[in-house]
Amino acid sequence: MDSKLWGGRFEEPTDEAVDDFHSSIRFDRRLYRQDIAGSIAHATMLGEQGIIPAADAARIVEGLKAILADIEAGRVDFDVSAEDIHMNIEALLIARIGEAGKRLHTGRSRNDQVALDTRLYAKEINLEAQDLLKALCELLLQLAEMHLNTVMPGYTHLQKAQPTSLAHHLMAYFQMFTRDVERFGDAHRRVDVMPLGSGALAGTTYPLDRERVAELLGFSSITQNSMDAVSDRDFVLDYLSAASITMMHLSRFCEELILWSTDEFGFVEMDDGFSTGSSIMPQKKNPDVAELIRGKTGRVYGDLLALLTTMKGLPLAYNKDMQEDKEALFDARDTLAQALPMFAGMLKTARFCPDVMARGAAGGFTNATDAADYLVGRGMPFRQAHEVIGKLVLHCLREGKALLDLSLEELKGFSPLFEQDVFQAIAIKTCVAARGLPGGPSPDALKEAIEAGRELLSVHTLQPTL
Repeated sequence: MDSKLWGGRFEEPTDEAVDDFHSSIRFDRRLYRQDIAGSIAHATMLGEQGIIPAADAARIVEGLKAILADIEAGRVDFDVSAEDIHMNIEALLIARIGEAGKRLHTGRSRNDQVALDTRLYAKEINLEAQDLLKALCELLLQLAEMHLNTVMPGYTHLQKAQPTSLAHHLMAYFQMFTRDVERFGDAHRRVDVMPLGSGALAGTTYPLDRERVAELLGFSSITQNSMDAVSDRDFVLDYLSAASITMMHLSRFCEELILWSTDEFGFVEMDDGFSTGSSIMPQKKNPDVAELIRGKTGRVYGDLLALLTTMKGLPLAYNKDMQEDKEALFDARDTLAQALPMFAGMLKTARFCPDVMARGAAGGFTNATDAADYLVGRGMPFRQAHEVIGKLVLHCLREGKALLDLSLEELKGFSPLFEQDVFQAIAIKTCVAARGLPGGPSPDALKEAIEAGRELLSVHTLQPTL
């Protein structure tokens, strides 16, 4: 590959340093399957339309299939001087089948070719993300069923607030991750548009059948403006945005698991297989997997911000700056595709400690709101009940007691409305079980939520990848 396929207009060779700086083959080589699939569809259509001889189209298709087999067998060395995966494959094709190979690029530009390849790749990884997220959501449903009656403290401001259940907590993350499934589904719908035929920016005079190429490649529609088609990277940003939000959700969950695994909380113990030790402190068991996922979240944020910054000042149509989309996309995909199953494995093997959680729920006056609600049920306005229970809590703090440690006589000293049934009303399990509204932590409400969750997951039917 001594000469550039575009070199006719140039008198001098490209500087070697520029070749290296300009080349993207180091990273876009992973698009070889998409590039070959797109070229096979394009050549097939060119032959069917009579734009190139049918025999040449057939030779091109067979040549591309052979190149694909050789790449997957590790028999192809890519050339930096050929710049990118698109020109590497075209040069290989020409070297193998001769003049017929030179007809492949009829009616297309690298601008619409790279847009096609990147869209095909983005379609795959959106579906992949949905698949991984669904597996995590199904695990959360299983764990929630196991812990319907595992009472634990709920927090606001990292201060104990009200009692809830571990199932309720897990189902909160289920909701987050199902929204992520939907986000990747939305991203997939928007990327499922075929750009080939847009040329460099203004289409082509050849009678291409764009709908036929879309059909061959499994796209649902074609792009409607050739300038937009070659300069659009919103579909990459869609993936990066959805990946960033998913990583944020993973990071929040990891933060809680890290806190819960401390001696101060003791709510969970991470499995040995997902923990590491210290080189100096023999007693240590560190939640490094959770910490790494939390840390890698910033990496994916950086991928999103990098491409947003690249795109913000670009005039229409294609600009070489847009080559920077690939590394951000590949890095985010690789990070997410590793983090999701790693997190699921860590969560599946974690050992929760129901007794410790129950003790935690019993402390910190998590039943104070229920005590106020008890007085409201006896006719006291809520704001007044709030003040009465606030004074009761202050009294308990001074005496080193919990609300349930007080006698009925002591309670009546703060309000004559208290009766013997208050002790049952503010028992921790009662506080949880009484919250039976949809979305609440009662076992009955959670059973309904879990069933609804299973129905929701069944709606998201995954499609086969390329």
